[in-house]
Amino acid sequence: MAETAARPDLPAPARGGAPVLVASNRGPVSFTVGDDGGLSLKRGGGGLVSGLSAIGDTDAVWVCAALTEGDRTAARQAPSGRLDRAGHDTGGQSVRMLDIDPGTFARAYNGIANSTLWFVHHLLYNTPVAPDFDERFRKEWASYETYNAAFADALAEEAAEGAAVLVQDYHLTLVPGLLRERRPDLRIGHFSHTPWAPPDYYRMLPDDVAREVLAGILGADRAAFLTRRWADAFADCCEDVLGARVERPADGGDLRIVHGGRTTRIGVHGLGADADFLRERAHRPDVDSRLATLREAVGDRRVVVRVDRTELSKNIVRGLLAYRHLLRTRPEWHDRVVHVAFAYPSRHDLPEYREYTAAVQRIAREVNDEFGTEGWQPLILHVEDDFPRSLAAYRLADVALVNPIRDGMNLVAKEIPVVSDQGCALVLSREAGAHAELGEDAVTVNPYDVVATAEALHRALSMPASERTDRSKRLAAAATALPPQQWFLDQLAALSS
Repeated sequence: MAETAARPDLPAPARGGAPVLVASNRGPVSFTVGDDGGLSLKRGGGGLVSGLSAIGDTDAVWVCAALTEGDRTAARQAPSGRLDRAGHDTGGQSVRMLDIDPGTFARAYNGIANSTLWFVHHLLYNTPVAPDFDERFRKEWASYETYNAAFADALAEEAAEGAAVLVQDYHLTLVPGLLRERRPDLRIGHFSHTPWAPPDYYRMLPDDVAREVLAGILGADRAAFLTRRWADAFADCCEDVLGARVERPADGGDLRIVHGGRTTRIGVHGLGADADFLRERAHRPDVDSRLATLREAVGDRRVVVRVDRTELSKNIVRGLLAYRHLLRTRPEWHDRVVHVAFAYPSRHDLPEYREYTAAVQRIAREVNDEFGTEGWQPLILHVEDDFPRSLAAYRLADVALVNPIRDGMNLVAKEIPVVSDQGCALVLSREAGAHAELGEDAVTVNPYDVVATAEALHRALSMPASERTDRSKRLAAAATALPPQQWFLDQLAALSS
């Protein structure tokens, strides 16, 4: 891991308040209710968890939503929703979990965050028939406003005078503006983990909603994105929809957006892979066991690996169609290659996602039926989540296929080159945020072009071992340039400057 910068100076807690706060829909812990009615706790991982632990300040607070019945039970039992005060093992972090009405939460999370804002920013709508912003949408939008207000209230209550607050993602776009009204003394940042839609597509939203989302984020002192492309798109929307003034420094520094008498700085922080964690975790016994199973299934054949959630933006279907086209047009690969595809469940409470998963499974069966032999299964598909198995596939990869329609970053593209035992060639969509950092050493594809993606797979599979190894080393170096803890601390330092 890169050397960590010194922790920025933080204000001393006032009236017991927190000097640093993080707000996100999902928190660092989750609860389930056992058969005996008792609660069991599971701690999560990821960049935010690592980042908050890097602060080294026990007064920092993480504010999140209760997502399950177990979470809601824990939040109700905890004093003011603070899990650490109720004696739960939250890994040394202070966590406040908000018990938001389940109906309100479902309408805000599924109706607006995942079925509207996510679809807009990933350009996913089938526009001849969707969206239609009707009375149901207005009820969902009112719930989204209520949900964001609950976070703003909790943050305002928990924050020390002059505290730094880092608000995360499209679930909480209104929070910076609402919090600014409640606590103008705070330093507020917002980070978007998704792409941002260009103005022509963004204006699909109802005019008042489009304005409210932009103005909400502009309530922050600093808003940040994973790539300059997404930051520029946000600035363009502010200019086009709000009539804001955008200052674009000639030296490529932070953009500045002036609106409503305030200036919001716009930054870029490209989240990287945690190399130390990945390399250590990928060589534990449970991964070794799964690797042996995969090796037995694959034999001495070349291996193309993809690991995704079954999100519509991940473009799994076209990836499978490209592999099928490769086998149809390049018979020299018959019995010489296996595609290991892990497509883990995501958002199955939404019908579009259930239908998409079914399509992935159907095409996988068709590929195996068309090309499989007694001694060769050309495509191995798993749809059950298994992190150790994913790491085993990373280690086995000769080629990594990452072909999203659109992606804020895509950490899989960064993780596989770090973990691959022999080095891998990366076939990467130009629409992934990671392409800005990895494109020079990847085989770039247009994610909609199945034929060209098949040819890219052929090129990657045919790449000389020395070239593949050299590219993989450069990919791994670029992928780990900004590890999660540094990514978090850089944002905190920029907010404090």
